[in-house]
Amino acid sequence: MPKTPVSIALGGLLAMAAGIGIGRFVYTPILPPMVEALGLTQSQAGLIASANFVGYFVGALLAALPLPGPRRAWLLGFLAVNALCLGAMGLTVSLPLFLLLRLAAGVASAFILIFASALVLDRLATARRGALSAVHFAGVGSGVTVSAALVATLSDWRIMWFASAALALVAGAAVWVMVPADRPVAAAMRPSSRSKPSARFLTLAAAYGLFGFGYIITATFIVAMVRGSKEIAALEPYIWVMFGLAAVPSVALWTWLARRRGVLATFALAAIVEAIGVAASALWITEVTVILSSVFVGGTFMGLTALGLIAAREGKGDPRGRIALITAAFSAGQILGPVFAGYVYDLTGSFAGPSWCAAAALVLAAVLCRLSSRMGS
Repeated sequence: MPKTPVSIALGGLLAMAAGIGIGRFVYTPILPPMVEALGLTQSQAGLIASANFVGYFVGALLAALPLPGPRRAWLLGFLAVNALCLGAMGLTVSLPLFLLLRLAAGVASAFILIFASALVLDRLATARRGALSAVHFAGVGSGVTVSAALVATLSDWRIMWFASAALALVAGAAVWVMVPADRPVAAAMRPSSRSKPSARFLTLAAAYGLFGFGYIITATFIVAMVRGSKEIAALEPYIWVMFGLAAVPSVALWTWLARRRGVLATFALAAIVEAIGVAASALWITEVTVILSSVFVGGTFMGLTALGLIAAREGKGDPRGRIALITAAFSAGQILGPVFAGYVYDLTGSFAGPSWCAAAALVLAAVLCRLSSRMGS
């Protein structure tokens, strides 16, 4: 049965929800009870987070290669791997196994993002329904919100992982129904047809890497920050839900603005807004600053992700290679962030220093994007 643009966009939403919203980000609300139950240090928690981002980096590089078989088969296969890795996290207490599982889940997340985006955005562009890309990217915020609400109802960290795996598996099954098979790709559109990256693209990639470092410290540790402050500990079940809710409409908002101001100018503006959110949690931990941080970072990180991918799609040939390369730059920033923040916390007892570094990285990302916007293609 032919799939409509709306159903394809919803299939993309579910793929992004399973692979990114749940597969990558459910670790944040599970982290505090997991640390408490197992006696992990914050540096170990950061190391587990970074293992996921190393996998994401590796997956992005692998996805840039000319791979055999249909893109849809790769997407569905890695949706299954993602669910298996989530469930297996609840079956062990071994740090090396945690690292291995999050590494494998990171590889799966990268393949899911790249192949789902290539499949869905290509179909929407062909149907002249590009505005529905906001539905596709809203999957991350939707996955964050639903999984956070689910985790908040549970008390045992192992059950949290099992429930998240079941949720990701159900979403993956729906993707199998809703996302259609590949269209034939013309020879000129195959990944092997590549041109040398332009200075504009490389500047954008550098800004994207700084963005990865800038948002991930808050996105990894904000729930731990709340739990660690007795005055606002009651916010713990809600802060990650707020983060996800802010993310759901963010892509529609920032892409709407991009159509009026330009993609790169809008990226720079969103990076500044996100820097304010990160800095808010660095100044002091209160109900107001933590909520502001959650909403500002949650309301920009997927908008920035989408704007970077939209900018990377511009150019000749199959965009998969450019999407993969910019995702690899993004991943490099993410790998450094949690490890850096975790070790600094173990030394100082505070996330303030790493958060200030993250805010500065986001400001620099905004400057580079403005520079990129003035360069020729």
